[in-house]
Amino acid sequence: MVETGIQPTRDTFIKARSGAIGDVPYSVVVPCYNEIGAIDETTRDLAGITAAAGAELIVVDDGSVDGTRERLAEIESSGSIPQLSVVRHSTNLGYGAAIKTGVRRARSELIVIIDADGTYPCEQIPELVVEAQSADMVVGARIAGKDPQPWIRRSAKNVLRAHCSWLVGERIPDLNSGLRVFRKPIFEQFAKILPSGFSLTTTITVAMMRNRFNVVFVPITYFERVGRSKIRPVADTLGFMQLILRTGMTFAPLRLLLPLILLLGAGFAASLWYDVFVLRDLTDKTLMLLLFVMNTVLFGLLADMIDKRS
Repeated sequence: MVETGIQPTRDTFIKARSGAIGDVPYSVVVPCYNEIGAIDETTRDLAGITAAAGAELIVVDDGSVDGTRERLAEIESSGSIPQLSVVRHSTNLGYGAAIKTGVRRARSELIVIIDADGTYPCEQIPELVVEAQSADMVVGARIAGKDPQPWIRRSAKNVLRAHCSWLVGERIPDLNSGLRVFRKPIFEQFAKILPSGFSLTTTITVAMMRNRFNVVFVPITYFERVGRSKIRPVADTLGFMQLILRTGMTFAPLRLLLPLILLLGAGFAASLWYDVFVLRDLTDKTLMLLLFVMNTVLFGLLADMIDKRS
């Protein structure tokens, strides 16, 4: 379900603040790797929003080597953003690992994550926070305006989104948005299965929707990124294929295997018909297809039982 969102009022914003269990209403976590061109504007925009709300701002530098680390140190040491704390990874551990580090350091139950590359509208964070008072996760869905991403990347994401929508049995407007609000205890529930790479947002979306948490999608604008993209065509294509299989086997194994079961079943039925009405004999090929069908069904049932028990 796509929500249009609401404009936060003074009363609803106070309600948002009172919903936190820590001493801050929410914590903004910013995973950051080699974003020297955007980090000043991002921290400046987030400083105004977090200061107005009394929230905390956590930037996780994931082993940057382009001067981002030094620039963050300057901003932090200047004291111009009192609510800012910078956490540093000595080496690049991955987008998901940076988010996990930031969530662990957060003092609030309510977590906001946003990318550091200038692609997401910081000014919509208060709106998402208000919406999160009645939801388990609020996702900023990039469905408002034109998407500046290359068509090849959009096509791959559309395939993955369609696949995951089929897995959860519900349409997903935006699978891997980097702007979202969720609750820390729920994130920690899934921490062991969340990857350290870019697919963390995809995985937590599927995990929460498959387990029937209340996930709300609010339309946001999306801008062209500042600086170079971190996408690697060959490695990320292979990772994309792996992600499709992993999300299916983790959250809906029987549903993932259903097309294969139907294909093998159709092959068995056709082979059996040919053996009976043409050859008038039962061939090894038909028996092998029957075994393949039975083994795939049993494997899917076993995987589904393990998934339900865990």
